[in-house]
Amino acid sequence: MRLAKERLRMSPLVPARTILLAAFLGLSLPAFSQRIKTPTLEEILQRLDDNLNRYDTRIPSFFCDEHAISKVEPGKRDQNTVTDSVFRLKRTPNPDHTSTLVESREIKTVNGEPATSQDMDGPTLLNGMFEGGLAVVSLNQTVCTNYTLERIKNSRPDAPYIVRFATVLTPQNSAKCLLQEESKGRVLIDPVSMQITRLELTTPHHVIIPGTAYRSPIIGQRVLTVDYLPVALNGENFWLPSTIRMTATSGSGTFHKIVWSFQAAYRNYHKLQVTSRIVPSGEGLGPQ
Repeated sequence: MRLAKERLRMSPLVPARTILLAAFLGLSLPAFSQRIKTPTLEEILQRLDDNLNRYDTRIPSFFCDEHAISKVEPGKRDQNTVTDSVFRLKRTPNPDHTSTLVESREIKTVNGEPATSQDMDGPTLLNGMFEGGLAVVSLNQTVCTNYTLERIKNSRPDAPYIVRFATVLTPQNSAKCLLQEESKGRVLIDPVSMQITRLELTTPHHVIIPGTAYRSPIIGQRVLTVDYLPVALNGENFWLPSTIRMTATSGSGTFHKIVWSFQAAYRNYHKLQVTSRIVPSGEGLGPQ
């Protein structure tokens, strides 16, 4: 896919001094106005995979502020919650010398009051986006996901690349799939860093509340969006969520439409550091 070449012409929009500057720099006019070639889908997927591998292997353990709003409509007002927490992503070593990124949080306040429990409760909850969100569009998901590169309609050099995706689940490949329900969506990719700046994911028939022996499951449409921004950690930039939004709308299993929503903002990222010191023999540890 190539962007159309443009030619500079003498007009009020292209002053003569611009032409002279191009000549001074030794550039031909067509080369001066030519835009960078759009990478192929395969090249984009490879870059995203490189970024994902770097994230998985190099991002340090960190913590940040999480402000989460959970609602259900219609519903009782006391069901809705506004939670402020310290969110953590910790790199945990495995016996095989690999490591796993584990999410956790320390709840500070619920609806403006000090938290009395560390069990995060609310109409709807969401976990796993820090560990798995960037992997939705990656090479190892091509076994069960179709990817297409959307033609760029905006001619600006900073216009994002857009990759659309749709799951193709079968009994043979579903075990390798990050998304275990039929889903579709798209990602927006910064053309300079080749990092994902936004993930949009729709699951038309999502199991909102699993069924029990006495109740059918509630199934409906889930729409999830994640916006990413660069964060400096340990001297490197990593693209991490700034906001996460999710809505789930009932389709079956309820007598009327119910909408569950979750919105969280993440700020003040810091590397998680654990310090320790050796206490010399005979030195007191202070009052017990």
